[in-house]
Amino acid sequence: MSYVIMDEYDVVVIGAGHAGCEAALAAARMGKRTALFSITLESVAMMACNPSIGGTGKGHLVREIDALGGEMGLNIDKTFIQSRMLNTAKGPAVHSLRAQADKEHYHREMKKVIERQKGLDLKQGEVTDLIVEQDENGRNVVCGVVLKTKSAYKAKAVIIATGTFLKGKIFIGESSFESGPNGLAPSNELGDNLKKYGIELRRFKTGTPARALAHSLDFSKMIEQKGDPEIVPFSFMNDKLEKDQISCWLTYTNENTHKIIRDNYHRSGLFTGEIEGVGPRYCPSIETKIERFADKERHQSFIEPEGLDTEEMYIQGLSTSLPEDVQYDFYRTIPGLENLEIARPAYAIEYDCIDPLTIKLSLEHRNVDNLFCAGQFNGSSGYEEAAAQGLMAGINAVHKIDGKEPFVLDRSEAYIGVLIDDLVTKGTDEPYRIMTSRAEYRLILRQDNADLRLTEKGYEIGLVSEERYNKFLEKKKAAEDELERLARTFVTPIQANELLESLGTSPIEGRTSLEELMKRPEINYNSISPIDDTRPELSSHVITQVEVQIKYEGYIRKQLAQVERFKKLENRKLEADFDYNVVDGLRIEAKQKLTALKPLSLGQASRISGVSPADINVLLIYLEKQKRLR
Repeated sequence: MSYVIMDEYDVVVIGAGHAGCEAALAAARMGKRTALFSITLESVAMMACNPSIGGTGKGHLVREIDALGGEMGLNIDKTFIQSRMLNTAKGPAVHSLRAQADKEHYHREMKKVIERQKGLDLKQGEVTDLIVEQDENGRNVVCGVVLKTKSAYKAKAVIIATGTFLKGKIFIGESSFESGPNGLAPSNELGDNLKKYGIELRRFKTGTPARALAHSLDFSKMIEQKGDPEIVPFSFMNDKLEKDQISCWLTYTNENTHKIIRDNYHRSGLFTGEIEGVGPRYCPSIETKIERFADKERHQSFIEPEGLDTEEMYIQGLSTSLPEDVQYDFYRTIPGLENLEIARPAYAIEYDCIDPLTIKLSLEHRNVDNLFCAGQFNGSSGYEEAAAQGLMAGINAVHKIDGKEPFVLDRSEAYIGVLIDDLVTKGTDEPYRIMTSRAEYRLILRQDNADLRLTEKGYEIGLVSEERYNKFLEKKKAAEDELERLARTFVTPIQANELLESLGTSPIEGRTSLEELMKRPEINYNSISPIDDTRPELSSHVITQVEVQIKYEGYIRKQLAQVERFKKLENRKLEADFDYNVVDGLRIEAKQKLTALKPLSLGQASRISGVSPADINVLLIYLEKQKRLR
């Protein structure tokens, strides 16, 4: 192939979606000259589907991205139009922040940050091939990228973050055509060329609902969903946010809706077999919901504004690949949508991605050195999952160039660790979505303490700024000082019981500390203020941290003990070239899986599908014997 080398970079990132943006920013902020390529600059940080950031489990990822020095939390804090904390009726482990975004504003602000980042060049261009050479051992090593125009750029590391653009194909009823998301051009050549280098691809599918015009909807027939009166920021850099918020609306499908959809199953690519890609289990189309939950009388739909300067409303929960005429028919059976006008029809989209079992925990591909993979290209779904992987891919590309050990977060340290470990170790047969239930140690992996878990690490690798690090140290000290003050500040029974009586709870006998009072479930930090004369001015971040540490102290201590046991397996390292065939007693399937995936530790080995606890025990005994023989 002939091409012209235009420039040389340390890191080249293919795709400027949520994964690509975080990857490129991370690499540039860590001192590497970086190029970020996008088929069109209008797709930078594009929200092709839902106009929101965060949600259950996903909000944890955004906080962790922010704590490590990423951009997503800062950007949504600048561009949100409504904010809500979800799951507040449950414990703090599953509290998750979610914000409606102004989609166009989110795109513009992220693009501006990228354009102004020192050492980062944003370029419009379609990457169609990699430059791959072989090292002295015959291994493939990526050395750059080639564009459709035959311009080429050399690179020491390349990150693929193609989202749903790779061989994208859209389905609307009986119609199907090649396209990327939101009507943009697909990337057709790169996928075919990747196969030359031993990178196998498969097909996944996702979808999006129609966008309706606000003036055609009757909001009086819907249930208003307002934002929280007190706005909780996503970024730890923001102590307080104030903004006029706009409402979302809740409505429901009904039996008429379901009948129209059932009567037209034969016109949906999902049922005709035309759509081959596997769709997301936890975000199914409305036709899949009706088939799967046939006994359910209704399904909810949130009607969400896409921005302040547009009439478009996102019909959340009702994605479909049915034809446009059927879309009009069934949407108009829903209260408030009887006269809706569709600005953009719903569609399903198929795209190429890899099996994540073919990448390492560092997100480097096993078959091509210095090639890193992130986002939906790895088989995940969602903006937040993509951004988290992009951040880690960017960090690890820099570490690979510098000859440093990979930066890996384990399952006890972060939801990011859970996400990547699940993908790389267990694999996925459908677009993967993070959920709080996937994390074994979710009581200590709360969104409120993401900075306490990760900001020190981000500072050590050079991604967290001095400003952020100093703010983190101030918060950490403020929380520690306040916990100590509450433990040594005592009140008399008269003082305490007057407060307890006003709150309608049982009295106490004898002096007690403010800390002990706060352990009561009905009492929070603010409710003890009438008897607390020495309290300092604290940010909402610090107050949340203090409350959780006091109320859940026993549970946290118990989970930390579980983590210590977990660490014993994680700390038993396994060499990449370990020969599992010499271990007597290992089942054949276990030997095959362990040889193929090359786990870095016994802990990772224990999570591989097809490797049983008995296999791990056999391996542990073998390692102990070898240790004694040395």
